[in-house]
Amino acid sequence: MEQVTPVEPVEAVAVRPRRRVLRTVGLIAVAAVIGLVGGTAVGYGIQADREPTALPPLNQQALAYPKPLPKGQEPEPLSAAEDRQVKANGDLRKLLLPRPKGARADGEDGWDSLAVHASGYTGPGNMLEKQLDLGIRRVATRSWMSGERRSVMVELVQYRSGSRAGAAEHVENQQRIASREDKSGSSGKEVKGSGNGRYYLFPVKREPGYLDLYMARAYIQHGDIAITILISDTRKIAEKDIRSLAEQQLERM
Repeated sequence: MEQVTPVEPVEAVAVRPRRRVLRTVGLIAVAAVIGLVGGTAVGYGIQADREPTALPPLNQQALAYPKPLPKGQEPEPLSAAEDRQVKANGDLRKLLLPRPKGARADGEDGWDSLAVHASGYTGPGNMLEKQLDLGIRRVATRSWMSGERRSVMVELVQYRSGSRAGAAEHVENQQRIASREDKSGSSGKEVKGSGNGRYYLFPVKREPGYLDLYMARAYIQHGDIAITILISDTRKIAEKDIRSLAEQQLERM
């Protein structure tokens, strides 16, 4: 009878190699962790022993500040005539253009109430609210009549100092309106020396039964003051007329 060699169970054969693999993987993982920690420690040690590396120089040059002048050499303070803020905080009415010789007073001359000021605009209620929001402080105005039917109005509106530039915003709004197609239809022309001031000539308005109406306007911002100049006439207004008034008023500021 032939002798049969016993065969080891399959499960036992399969388990032994798996245990060896797991044990080998575990040893490798431990070695890797030890190597990582050891390498990091060595790296820190090398870096600590090195001299610090200097940072590259800044591209910006060192800021230069002017040295204070020696005592007794400081500039003289501005006079009241030279200090614009003193002029603006004084009597605003004194900065208004005087009436030309031969011109006739037309309406109120001097301080204007906020209600009267807002009533001169389309939508007085909205204008009143807007002006209060911009921080309006006071209004000085002067109007006159010259020639047969020429009417001129000069207005100075001062705003309180704050986070919003009331004068600049008011002037920008009025310039935007004056530039519309239904108004002057142009971006206007610069008032010399003003920075942002502009003047406008409007097309003639003609209606049956009425005299022709010509208009010119100027809007200028000067610090916290908004300057408005309006001219209306039944005869054509020369460009130099509105430009001259705007420049003369600006010189007084």
